[in-house]
This record gives sequence, C-alpha cells and structure tokens, in this order.
Amino acid sequence: MRTRWIVPLVLMVLLAGCTGGGTSSSDGRITLRFQSLAWQEESVEANKELVKEWNATHPDVKVEYVQGSWDSVHDQLLTSFEGGEAPDIIHDASDDLADFAYGGYLADLTDLLSERLRSDIPQRSWETATFGDGIYGVPFLQEPRVFVANAEWLKESGVRIPTPERPWSWAEFRSVTRQLSGDGKYGVAWPLKEPVSATLNLSLSAGGQLFHRGTDGKVAVRFEAADGTVPGTIHDQANTDRSASPTTLGSGGSDTLPGFFGGRYAMVPLGFSYRQQIVQQAPEGFDWQVLPAPAGVDGLTQGVSPQTLSVAEDSPHQQEAAEFIDFLLRPENMVRLALGDWMLPTGIEALKDPALHTTKNDWATGTALAEHLRSAPAQSVRGYPEWKDKVATPAFQEYYSGAIGLGELRERLEEDGNLVLARYQR
Repeated sequence: MRTRWIVPLVLMVLLAGCTGGGTSSSDGRITLRFQSLAWQEESVEANKELVKEWNATHPDVKVEYVQGSWDSVHDQLLTSFEGGEAPDIIHDASDDLADFAYGGYLADLTDLLSERLRSDIPQRSWETATFGDGIYGVPFLQEPRVFVANAEWLKESGVRIPTPERPWSWAEFRSVTRQLSGDGKYGVAWPLKEPVSATLNLSLSAGGQLFHRGTDGKVAVRFEAADGTVPGTIHDQANTDRSASPTTLGSGGSDTLPGFFGGRYAMVPLGFSYRQQIVQQAPEGFDWQVLPAPAGVDGLTQGVSPQTLSVAEDSPHQQEAAEFIDFLLRPENMVRLALGDWMLPTGIEALKDPALHTTKNDWATGTALAEHLRSAPAQSVRGYPEWKDKVATPAFQEYYSGAIGLGELRERLEEDGNLVLARYQR
C-alpha cells in the first residue's frame, strides 16, 4: 500500500540521494539515476544485480541505484520534479502516474521504446500507463487478487474447490462461506482498510464499471446494478449471513494472517505477493492453497495497477534511460524481478517461463489469471485520489459495516463523487 503523506526526514534522506537527473562526465560518459521501490530482500537483490550487469557491459552509460520507498513516493517525486531533482528512471505504480503525466513531469515513451518491448507487453497492460495519446510508464509487474484458503478446512467441508477453469460464481462463493462458518469461525475475512481499489477491481468480473466517459471526454460516476454485485456480497456476508468476520473490515491484509493461521477464517482475499509472508510466517504443517477470485458475467476479469518504470521529462538522457529499461525488462530479467517480488510479469515471453507454472506456492494458479487482468477502472480519471479519499472510502466503510444501505452508498458515490470530478474537468 502506498500512503500519500510526507515524512520530512524520509524526504530529506531520499532527496539527499537523488541530486537530479543524469549527468555527463568530461570524457562523455553518462550517469543515470534509477530510483527503485523494491523492498523485499529478494527483490532488492535482483534489482541491484541487474544494475551491476548493465554497468559491466555498458561502460559509457553508468546506472546508479537509488533506494526509494512506497510509503512516500508520490510526495517525494512531486517535490523532486518541482525542484529539478528527479531521477532519470522512476519506479512507481500505474495508478500514481496520471498527475505526473498530465503535469508534464514524465517523458512520453512512445518513440523511445524498442519494438521488442512494445510487442512483448500486451495492449491491455499498456493501457494502464497510457494517458491521452502518450505512454508514460512501462508496466512490468502485476498482482491479481486471489483467495488464500485453509486447504485442510476446505477439504474437510466437502465444498467444491474452484480452479481458474471452473471458478466460483459470486453467488456460489457466498453460499460456500455460509457453509464454512459457525462456532465462532468465519468462511472469509475481508481486510478492507482500503476498500475502494479492492471493490472496484473485483467488480470488473461482474461487469461493474462505475466510471463512464462521455462523448465529450468527461467522466461521470454511475453506480449501476453490476456495480452492486461485489459490494453487496461483502455486505451480506458481514451483516446478514455472519460468514465474514466484522472485525477485519477495518484491517490490512497482514493483520488477518494471525487469525487465518489460528483457524479463525477459512479464506482471506489478498494480493498474490502475500504468499511470501505466508511461507515465512505460517506455522509448521499449516496447509494452504491459492484460489481464484469468484467470476461474474465477465468471467475472471479484474482490475490491476501494475508497477511501472518511467523516464523523467527533464532527463537529458531519455534514450539511454529507455535503453536501460529495455535491458531491465528482457524476458529473463523480467522473470527475475517477478520472482523476487512474488508477482507476475506483464511480458508475454516472461509469462511462459517454467518457474511461473509450478505447483509449489501455487505459482501456476496466479499465472493462469494473467490474461484476465485489465486496467483498474479509475486508472486515468482525474480527481480519482480525492474522490477515493473523501467520498468513496468513508462511504464503502459505512456500507460494509452496516451503517448505511445500498441506496445511500449509491447516492454518495454518484452525487458527492461527481461534484469532486467536475472540478477536475472544467
């Protein structure tokens, strides 16, 4: 999760190590600064190794690794852009790029990227980093939302185990969680401290869109019947069926793991990369498995906001920066980055790698979902961060807790939400 608030000390540390874009020495050698947000040990190691490999084979273009942080990246980048201190190569996520792209801080990569890279990443992934007529980031890692389940509990219950080929419907999922509940135990624990992206991304499977762009290019919020399938299921599990733990609705994903390991919840919906935490923290002998999220009228479709690599508009060496990105995202390198982050690569060739199709830690289940991942619904909507923080988050939290009904949820998302969006579309 990326929280958009400024920590002065963190900013000073980051900016101290990020003293502007690429430089050229007197002998013509170029130095590029690459700010990475990798944080897991395996991921940091993979990134640093790839930087070393580049430097060993490109003596005239040196890349310096700069460690960034997801916790403060938006404000840190904004400060560095405005101060002329931005790194040349920028690691971020696609849902954080809109303001920077429209603000002129990022280079349009359309004519900078190799044909190999352009063709290797599917169009559905490029759409996550396309704003207007330009491409402002290269999407390279993506993470489906899956259900991590207590395998022994499910087996003993006799419920049908879903697969990517035969997933549960949302109605069947609700029925299964009722069957798995009782005696103080719950079929599912929804960690919805940040409810908006999870709800909107999963709602794509049911045909939910929520944001609708008119012929004039302006976006309006319309909460239609399909938009109610996923939130309605969660609400009914928590408030009617009592098959979802009400205490986890305000929790983050990691907060649910002790209860999951302790046998309190049969399933927890989490990002695919949470498997690493589970491998590290699960008690010895704990049997778990990955299940696909339920499917709706649009099948297993769900929204994602991939991790991206961008180039600063102010970088004096944009072509060289793009060439480093091309190197970093060669199929074999993209696989290394994906394995380090326990996520999926976007590249078609990388997704074929046998390491991503093993049954160990259920890599194969996640990889089978890659073709169903689409751009998150609000990816290019101006004003979305404010709509999410001021309107949607409190509205969904109150709806899931039972404090308001579906009618009031719809009214607040539409009426209050469209007032917010209108300010950005004058």
